Amino acid sequence: MAGIVVIFDFDRTIIDGDSDKWVVTEMGLTQLFSDLRSTVPWNSLMDRMMMELHSQGKTSSDIAGCLKRAFIHPQIISAIKAAHAFGCDLRIISDANQFFIETILEQHGVLGCFSHICTNPSFVDGRGRIRILPYHDLSLPSHGCNLCPSNLCKGLVIDQIQACASESGTGRRIIYLGDGNGDFCPTLRLEKGDYIMPRKNFPLWNRIHGNRRLIKAEIHEWSNGEELEKVLHHLINTISTEEVSCSSSGQLQTGSQEAAPQSLLVPY
Repeated sequence: MAGIVVIFDFDRTIIDGDSDKWVVTEMGLTQLFSDLRSTVPWNSLMDRMMMELHSQGKTSSDIAGCLKRAFIHPQIISAIKAAHAFGCDLRIISDANQFFIETILEQHGVLGCFSHICTNPSFVDGRGRIRILPYHDLSLPSHGCNLCPSNLCKGLVIDQIQACASESGTGRRIIYLGDGNGDFCPTLRLEKGDYIMPRKNFPLWNRIHGNRRLIKAEIHEWSNGEELEKVLHHLINTISTEEVSCSSSGQLQTGSQEAAPQSLLVPY
């Protein structure tokens, strides 16, 4: 349904690990990365890692080959495809980067399911080196959010989505899936009627656990790909039945006939 916007974080949400760390580890940059970690912002550090790989003769194709081995749980893939087929507007807001995200999603056949990917831009320059830039131009005044890194405030992206919906007069319900501290700011921007899906026992879940009264959205936790699929499908069906007459054709079908999970509130 066009009125449902499903927003995913990428690292440790769509993929089970961290795409940056995956490349750093798999391509032998762990020591250099550790040496520089305390002196360079993360986004700039990953650009520096791309420079190092280029100096070693590694090509963008080599890096893409590494990324294509990154794992996505099969039921997360099926959840994405089902939500897209149902007509939901799927988006990604991530502090990874465009090249990494698009390469992995394309490998798993789900890149075309997403209408927008808001992340740090990246490109292959004339010398064949991958460049990674910040989402927010650091030469401009700071975005002013003390919850987010200087290169990307996810909450501002949520504000833009909500503002566009308001201007167009279309009611849009948001389902947000995330795991990290960077997902707490957008969580605070969600309204009553929206849903937040934090990954259980990850930093976002812990932040919500300690600040439950600040959260307006309804909370549904998940731990793995199987749970993500069940909870996401349940929420989409819940919204759709609230907005249209309940019928067999108006229900998102899952591979399981088990009862839909109830609201899994994070305990105080």
